[in-house]
Amino acid sequence: MDADAGRLVRPYTVSGGRTRPSVALDLLSMVRATGRALKVDLTPEHSLALDLSRAPVTVAEIGAHLRLPVAVAKILLSDLIDQGAVTARPPDPAADPADRDILQRVLDGLHKRLLQ
Repeated sequence: MDADAGRLVRPYTVSGGRTRPSVALDLLSMVRATGRALKVDLTPEHSLALDLSRAPVTVAEIGAHLRLPVAVAKILLSDLIDQGAVTARPPDPAADPADRDILQRVLDGLHKRLLQ
């Protein structure tokens, strides 16, 4: 990132030109690093996504932290899942994704993390 110019690498470059993740992920899917050593070098975006996943975090939060479209974040996370570096679980079915209170808490959490 450059403060004046913005993102210097285009999202399609970050995703290697891919438009679909290899694993189905929801915005509210929870991802977490497994701690497994990787046999490949990671891109800076993959490394940051992995670091953010040290504690359980949603796909939407990863995208916000990376300042990338969520579709690109899903591709990066699916790469990490394929390598066994991250696990993902679907959102709790009891949670209503349209619940205004839940959406407000997610928005508040994203704002809080972006301001850190």
